[in-house]
Amino acid sequence: YVEIKHGRICQLAFLGQIITRAGLHIPGDIDTAGDAFDSYPNGLAALFGPDSIPTDGKLQIIFFIGFLELFIMKDVKGDGDFVGDFRNGLLDFGWDSFDEETKLSKRAIELNNGRAAMMGIFGLMVHEQLGGSLPLVGAM
Repeated sequence: YVEIKHGRICQLAFLGQIITRAGLHIPGDIDTAGDAFDSYPNGLAALFGPDSIPTDGKLQIIFFIGFLELFIMKDVKGDGDFVGDFRNGLLDFGWDSFDEETKLSKRAIELNNGRAAMMGIFGLMVHEQLGGSLPLVGAM
């Protein structure tokens, strides 16, 4: 269960790294002071460093993650088909129409993609701390 959850988080983190380093940011201001989303640095520098997100913003992120962990991202009804099934009877997207072999294959693909994303985001964080430049990502 934990490996699936971390894999999903790392897939989002890796995608977020690539998208923000490509220069795509949410339009508008992040606060009432007029700071734009793209005024903060990418990667770990957004959390640690002189131009990082203010402490109140970091606390909002932590509380939002805590809210998701405690109330949203769990098998509320206890009727999940498998470990990590957080649909809770609300979403389907055709999952129930697959046969058991296809479901098992798709779960294995998700697990392997999550493992790759864990290594990928770790590699991006290490290279960011080492400095230099990476293909596709650019200067760190």
